[in-house]
Amino acid sequence: MSDKLYDKILEIALKRSILIPSAELYNAVSGFYDYGPIGVLIKKKIETVWKRMFIKMHGFHEIESATIYPEIVFRASGHAEHFADPIVTCKKCGMKWRADKLLEERVGGSYDGVSEDQLTRMIKDNNIKCPKCNGELTDVARFALMFKTTYGGESKNIAYLRPETAQGMFLDFQRIFATYGSRLPMGLGQVGKSYRNEISPRRILIRLREFTQMELEYFFNPEIDDIKEFEDVKDVVIPIMGKDNQNIENITVLQAIEKGYITNKIHGYFVVLTKQFYDMMGVKEYRFRQLNDSEKAHYAVGAVDLEVNTSFGWIEAVSLAHRGDYDLSSHSNLSKKNLSVFDDKVGKKVMPNVIEPSFGFDRLFWCVLESSYRPVTDEKKWEWFDLPMFISPYHAAVYPLVKKEPLVNTANDILRSLRGKGLDVIHRATGSIGRRYARADEIGVAYCITVDFDTQKDNTVTLRFRNDGRQVRVPINRLYEIITLFTDNDVRTLGGSKKVEEFPVVK
Repeated sequence: MSDKLYDKILEIALKRSILIPSAELYNAVSGFYDYGPIGVLIKKKIETVWKRMFIKMHGFHEIESATIYPEIVFRASGHAEHFADPIVTCKKCGMKWRADKLLEERVGGSYDGVSEDQLTRMIKDNNIKCPKCNGELTDVARFALMFKTTYGGESKNIAYLRPETAQGMFLDFQRIFATYGSRLPMGLGQVGKSYRNEISPRRILIRLREFTQMELEYFFNPEIDDIKEFEDVKDVVIPIMGKDNQNIENITVLQAIEKGYITNKIHGYFVVLTKQFYDMMGVKEYRFRQLNDSEKAHYAVGAVDLEVNTSFGWIEAVSLAHRGDYDLSSHSNLSKKNLSVFDDKVGKKVMPNVIEPSFGFDRLFWCVLESSYRPVTDEKKWEWFDLPMFISPYHAAVYPLVKKEPLVNTANDILRSLRGKGLDVIHRATGSIGRRYARADEIGVAYCITVDFDTQKDNTVTLRFRNDGRQVRVPINRLYEIITLFTDNDVRTLGGSKKVEEFPVVK
């Protein structure tokens, strides 16, 4: 097995069907992955926590918009004009490659915003050849990233699969604003699929052609730079790099605003909320980085990325953009419908500005796996995932010590009871109990419940904790209470205030 961390994690992910290459029967195409049974459970729990933190706790609104829109939507958004990558083609084998990524891999550094002519010159100066056949590469050209289709049987009815979930929220803004009291600020969020026709997707979940985004659009009056929650977080220290500074500064979010790294208090609040979310997910090594003018998207007034240090290097995981009024103004102009709204706080109509935290779910998922991966040690002879307990795929595993009655029947009763109360519980009756513990640890199951011969005497079971293998006796009628005490995803206390040291030992 490779000693690369990403290879080790992928091996477990494939072996346990956490991830499955899409259309694997037909030689899977790169850039597409399915989430298997375990992956889906983790995915849904992470999405639930994100929705609670970024939507529900603030009283914002969740929508689910279409994934295909007519071409005019993307002319208004600017994607039809701007959404393209620099590519080179091998003159020998015909393979296409991202020019900027080839330079990153062979030379190092970042090449966002560099012109095609400059990229062409750099590739020639560094004598970069085709990675597949070592053939000569063409000059750099632009390649449109959106998937194109038509609707209604008419070739003139051009449409595109959405490259981001954001546009649905801008298109629905006017109606939802009128429905919910016509007052700013207002937040709209959604979790859903987006599509980008990447030239050469690689690095497993880091670059995909179909992926999940978790995005929030916070609409506010640009004359009012305020959000009441900012006072609670203004002194939170964040690791951040300014656009002209290659060194990480550990400063408060208020100081980052004063230095111009972050555009305003609203922007700063969502930077902190993003930090808290990544802390909850157990991701340790990350930084915020202010983007310079050549790196920013065409719509951005200002932008800060959260980047995570992974076995692939530093990757962008979250974009926190101040989109200004670009989107609503553009849709107003092209649709000929005025999307400005009356704000009674200032007594006039304004075109709302937008702050957008945009999370790439699949990159987050990979970062969580890397951060929670634990190798073989003297104490534990198998690899395992130390997942935050509230995103463990299963709350518990239920095992009869041996496959004999009445142990099997009692284990099945416990299984039905816990599942009936809404817990995700896995069951296995065969194999050595040590092997079953190892399999549960490997996928990050928080607790193992073992029914043994003493269970018939006193109605207690052995409850084993994943991280240290500690075992205690617990009455069957207290299992649900104890398991949920530690696995409830209470976002207000970053996963619950209870510590494992408080685990009740029942004699």
